Amino acid sequence: MSKIIGIDLGTTNSCVSVMEGGEAVVIA
Repeated sequence: MSKIIGIDLGTTNSCVSVMEGGEAVVIA
């Protein structure tokens, strides 16, 4: 299984999400 990491660098808020095994985990 591979991990997909998404990073959103917004002007006010930043968010990181990890997609692993078809399940997404969002770290605010």
